Amino acid sequence: MQINISARHGDLSEATKEKITQKIEKIQRYFERMTAIDVTVDLSKADEPGVEVIVKSEHKHDFVADVRAERSGDLFGAVDQVIAKLEQQIRKHKEKLQDHGKNPPAGV
Repeated sequence: MQINISARHGDLSEATKEKITQKIEKIQRYFERMTAIDVTVDLSKADEPGVEVIVKSEHKHDFVADVRAERSGDLFGAVDQVIAKLEQQIRKHKEKLQDHGKNPPAGV
């Protein structure tokens, strides 16, 4: 699986990229069919960096989460919030896959 980290309106240090990669890799334990993860950090406002993550998986299922750091206070807080959003989306998707066909409609 590929993890691509890019920045808008600025640059990220290698140490910051490595910390973000370590945090993002934890998403793999929730869904094994991921093919790529794209992380974009928006540094247009220095005190409120934004983080957008797009998780691409097999069978055309993409998961997208976007957070501005105004709610979390810093870059790594924003990364944690994005990961929480993605975990929720992946769990909901997996529940749909597992429940598929088990509960027939009430009218049938």
